[in-house]
Amino acid sequence: MASSEDVNVRICAQEIIKYDLEIKALIQDIIVCPGPQTALTELNSQVKNKFNKLRLRIQDLEQMAQEQDTELDRMSILTEMESQRRQMLSNQTAWRKANLACKLAIDKTEKDELLHGGDSPSTRQRKVTKETLVESSSSITESLMSISRMMSEQVKQSEDTIGSLATSSRTVQETNEEFRNMTGTIHLGRKLILKYNRRELTDKLLIFLALALFFATVLYILKKRLLPFI
Repeated sequence: MASSEDVNVRICAQEIIKYDLEIKALIQDIIVCPGPQTALTELNSQVKNKFNKLRLRIQDLEQMAQEQDTELDRMSILTEMESQRRQMLSNQTAWRKANLACKLAIDKTEKDELLHGGDSPSTRQRKVTKETLVESSSSITESLMSISRMMSEQVKQSEDTIGSLATSSRTVQETNEEFRNMTGTIHLGRKLILKYNRRELTDKLLIFLALALFFATVLYILKKRLLPFI
């Protein structure tokens, strides 16, 4: 059975992957965001929230690495942590590029609409292109979110496993405590038996000495009365 520490590491790694997929899906949404600026702002707010959660879980993974008993386990987790950190930095770069491209596209669309009243052929073409990109991005986003949901289910299963491990651990601890109590009782009983055995031997010796003294006294009295001149 895996230890609770191993399960915690797996849960943390799964959550990191889940946040990574969710960030990638949001970046795709930003790339094809047709506007307005408020829609882009809302998407960026969601991305920031996911990045904050991702950063915290990467820090948790690093802390777990430092708590490992063996150098091999520590280095393995640190390697995974560094890989996820590099992936996070890559996502941040992609996020900035997507924001820049989206802002330029929104600005250009707004200028064209102001200049041509929103009904020029180039504007209509861009709208068609945007709609195509949105449909493609929606498919990609749905796939990423589907993977994210599966990762969430795996995290939930791992959390259930931790609960089972915790219950088993408590049961083992209670059993060990009972064994310790029984061992203490047996040890005390053994000490009492040895004490009573020594007491019994002492009592027998005292009885023997008392009988010897009694018979010696009787013999002395008989000797004095029956053989007074000896």
